[in-house]
Amino acid sequence: MEMNKMTLAEFIENYDKEGSIVLLEGKREVWEGHKAKCVALGKLLAEKTKHIMFRSGNAEGSDALFSEGVVSVDPKKLQVITPYSGHRKKNNIAYETYSLDDMNLNLKSEAVIQSEKHGSMPGLVSGYIKGQKNKNTMKAPYIIRDTVKVIGGGAIKGATFAIFYVDPLKPDSGGTGHTRNICIVNNVSFLDQRCWLKWLV
Repeated sequence: MEMNKMTLAEFIENYDKEGSIVLLEGKREVWEGHKAKCVALGKLLAEKTKHIMFRSGNAEGSDALFSEGVVSVDPKKLQVITPYSGHRKKNNIAYETYSLDDMNLNLKSEAVIQSEKHGSMPGLVSGYIKGQKNKNTMKAPYIIRDTVKVIGGGAIKGATFAIFYVDPLKPDSGGTGHTRNICIVNNVSFLDQRCWLKWLV
């Protein structure tokens, strides 16, 4: 459920609890005027909360900017899910990292089933799991990673809440749109910059 009228105080009251995992992620392309604000949000949330573990996909753009802000306060508050071991290793500033390589994924895995519904290319995810290797199936780990960030799997807990940086004209586009849709399917509430920019005032 979209929660774009939530205040910072309401967010903290509802989600700053033991075991909470909040996903911070979004588009790679960040408007220049919003880059510092993404860092500021990560810093603000890390400063104002006691119990939340923040989760990222270790991507460029808003993922990296949010993470920079969190780590500036407490590196132990950042967890990363990667599509494969060593993904952007030099840029990974997380305290805790999980890779899809460490998961026993198969066609019956919930993360695979939900990822297979990604609208761009039917059969892409199942083809990858079956061992097909081509330029299209190489996109599959990223789609699965985005699903796992929300629902978890194996040793990875599901997310409690998600905070996004989206294209306001096309919030359902790309990998961020997929992650957002996985939140909707799994009843994980979320908001985006139309809400959180007000928290920085």
